[in-house]
Amino acid sequence: MNAASISPAFVGSVFLFFLLLSTGLRLWLAGRQMRHVAAHRAQVPEEFADRIDLATHQKAADYSRARNRLHLIHLAADVALLWLLTFGGGLDLADRWLAEWLGGRDRWHGLALFALLGLVTAAVELPFSTYATFVIEARFGFNRTTPRLFVADLGRSLLLTVLIGAPLMWLVLWLMQAMGELWWLWVWAVWLGFNLLMLLLYPTVIAPLFNRFTPLADGAVKTRIEGLLARCGFTAVGLFVMDGSRRSNHGNAYFTGLGRAKRIVFFDTLLASLDPSEVEAVLAHELGHHQRRHVMQRIAVLAGLTLVLLWLLGALMREPAFYTGLGVGTASTAMALALFSLVLPVFLFPLAPLTSWLSRRHEYEADAFAAHMSSAESLISALTKLYRDNAATLTPDPLYSLFYDSHPPATLRIAHLRALARQESNQ
Repeated sequence: MNAASISPAFVGSVFLFFLLLSTGLRLWLAGRQMRHVAAHRAQVPEEFADRIDLATHQKAADYSRARNRLHLIHLAADVALLWLLTFGGGLDLADRWLAEWLGGRDRWHGLALFALLGLVTAAVELPFSTYATFVIEARFGFNRTTPRLFVADLGRSLLLTVLIGAPLMWLVLWLMQAMGELWWLWVWAVWLGFNLLMLLLYPTVIAPLFNRFTPLADGAVKTRIEGLLARCGFTAVGLFVMDGSRRSNHGNAYFTGLGRAKRIVFFDTLLASLDPSEVEAVLAHELGHHQRRHVMQRIAVLAGLTLVLLWLLGALMREPAFYTGLGVGTASTAMALALFSLVLPVFLFPLAPLTSWLSRRHEYEADAFAAHMSSAESLISALTKLYRDNAATLTPDPLYSLFYDSHPPATLRIAHLRALARQESNQ
């Protein structure tokens, strides 16, 4: 690219086109989802008719529609904020004010710009997260978070952002200024190293700041799990129960970490809902992700995409039109990164089905592993209970699900598991 290759009007027009496209697509999909769920509210899908009653199905439909209504308002606020920061001149105003206050546009100016942008974004987000937690989640019987715990979580998150995010941002801004035209390779290496480090530190350093983790007690569940781990050849530091019920009635299970830092974690709400064979099947699914190297595949895909995006940023930040076309009068390293971070989601959302396809393929592979190492019928039973207890809609709109859901729709997933069960029984 060169200075004559693009104009501010072209940059602004491209951004406006994708902003309208992305926003219109989100509105259309949300409308489809709400209509589709409402149209199927009166009848439980045949695959679940013997396990989920009509009242539970209708609760899930109402929960889905309530969350979508909030999503529409949230979307309007996000679009308005993005418009104000770019075409409305908000980011340019903040940049000029901070430059005057700090006496220039050095790395302190860059940190201050990102801090201010983060505070504005958090201020817009806070009413929605508060309403979702204390109104919608409470209305449907899921919320257990107290106002005190909610505020404490916000404080801990802010502290982590300052202690971890600020030094990392300082390093990134320094690399962008000091490493010449190939700065994006250095930043990419730092990004990759940081994410791998977080995978190691999260289980033992960060997660315990928010939840209590206690060793899984001896009993039928632990016996079955240890047998499964032996069959799979999986070694973990330990089996832990997380006090998820402090905040929500939703249940889950996961493993986290790399190498010797691997931990298997069960929400206490999950253990209260499932029997030992079902817990084993759920864990077998999670182990399937590990055995099929899905985590490393996703890291590799994300690393490749990040490398391309950083290269693109390196090209754009040399273009004056990139700044003026998005409402900013003065170019700087921090401003280039801030603008790119703000507008990038607008361009990426139409590509969401690609990541959804990869994620769903991984889910099917993990289900197949669980069916082989544990029991397809037990996983079906466990998933049905989780759909019921988490008020997950059984009838999502297919297109909406394709954009937003990393897991296959319930009916397709259960049909796949039943086919696997037939294959196992015929062998």
